[in-house]
Amino acid sequence: MAVPIMQAVRVGGYVVKQHISGRKRYPLVLMLEPLFRCNLACAGCGKIDYPAAILNQRLSVQECLDADAECGAPVIAIAGGEPLLHKEMPEIVRGLLARKKYVYLCTNALLLEKKLDDYKPDPFFSWDVHLDGDQAMHDSSVCQDGVYDRAVAAIRKAKARGFRVSINCTLFDGADPKRVAAFFDEVMAMGVDGIMTAPGYAYERAPDQEHFLNRQKTKQLFRDIFRLGKGKKWRFTQSPLFLNFLAGNETYHCTPWGKPLRTVFGWQRPCYLLGEGYAKTFDELMSDTKWDDYGTGNYEKCADCMVHSGYESTAVMDAVRRPWHIAKVALFGPETEKPMAPEISLANQRPAQYVYAEHVEEKMKDIAARKKPAKPPRVTTVSGASAQAEQEAVPVDAAD
Repeated sequence: MAVPIMQAVRVGGYVVKQHISGRKRYPLVLMLEPLFRCNLACAGCGKIDYPAAILNQRLSVQECLDADAECGAPVIAIAGGEPLLHKEMPEIVRGLLARKKYVYLCTNALLLEKKLDDYKPDPFFSWDVHLDGDQAMHDSSVCQDGVYDRAVAAIRKAKARGFRVSINCTLFDGADPKRVAAFFDEVMAMGVDGIMTAPGYAYERAPDQEHFLNRQKTKQLFRDIFRLGKGKKWRFTQSPLFLNFLAGNETYHCTPWGKPLRTVFGWQRPCYLLGEGYAKTFDELMSDTKWDDYGTGNYEKCADCMVHSGYESTAVMDAVRRPWHIAKVALFGPETEKPMAPEISLANQRPAQYVYAEHVEEKMKDIAARKKPAKPPRVTTVSGASAQAEQEAVPVDAAD
C-alpha cells in the first residue's frame, strides 16, 4: 500500500467527520505554493510565466503556517515553482510537521541531494519527485538533458537515508502505454513508495499547447496502461476510484475546493490549476467563490481536465459513500474492457475568460507600492539666527 495505514485512517476519519457534520465543501489537501520561481522551464508548465518581480516573491514561514491554520486540511502538498529554492523551506516543513500534518514536498530533484541534510525522515513527511516517464520522456518534458539521471540519483540517496519518496508523473498526448508501463515497473524496482499520475492540464500560458490530452484520449491511454499493469504490484498514492475515473469508469464532477491553493497572490480561485481571482482569506475563498461556474460542463477551460487536484477529492468522498465500490476496485484494479461511463455534456459550458494580465498588473502595482521609499523630511532653508534656532529644533532622528 503506497499510503501509510495511519495516514489513510486519519484522512478517512477526517472525511467521515465532515460528512457526519453535514459540511458540503471542505478541504482535503492544502496546496501550498510559496513561490513561482523554478530552475527549469518545462514546455507544459503554466506556473512560471510571470515578470521577475513576481517570480522573486516568497511566502514567509508565518504566512505558510497561517495558511495551514486557516485551511485545516490533514494533508499539505508544497509545490511551486521549485520549493527547494526557498531558503526557509526547512523551517516551513518543520513547522507543519510539528502540527502532525502529512507533508508532501514536491521537487524536480535538481537540488535534492544538496538539500537532504536540511531534512529528517519522518512518518508524516514524503518527497514527491517529478518524473514524467523514462529518461528520454522526462528530459523531453522538462526541456533539459540529464535531469532524469540527477533525479534518479537523488531518489536513491533519499531512500538510502530512510526518507519516504513518491514520484509525480504527468502524461501528455503521444505517450506510449507500453513505455509508461515499463517506466512504472522501473520506479517500483527503484524502491519508490508510490506513484502519483495524471494527464497534464492545458495551462493557457504554457509554451507547448499541442500535446495536452483531451478526455477521451486520457481515458484510453490510462485504460491501456492499467491493462498492461494487471498483476503487477504498482503502488499509487491516489484513491483507486480516481484511477478508475482516469480509465473512464466514473462520471465524476470536479470538487475544486477539495485542494485549495495558497500562493503569493492569495487564495487562488477556483483551484490549483485555474487562477481566475484571489481571496484574502480561506473563509472568503470558500464562501464567495462561484463554484458552480467551474468544472467540466460548466466552463470551457475545464472541458478536458481530469487532473487529481480537481477529481481526487471527488473520488475520496465517493469512497465514503460507497465503501463496497472502492473495495472492489482496490482488489481487482480499474476496469479496462467494459464500455466507459457516460461523458459530461459540454453543450451548456460558458466561454473562457482571460484575466491573467489583469491579475499580473494588480500584483505588480502592489509590489511597486510596497517598495516605494518614504518621503524625506521637509527641509526649509533659512539664515542667521533663525537658522540656528530651527537647527536646534530639529529632532535628532530627522537630522540623521
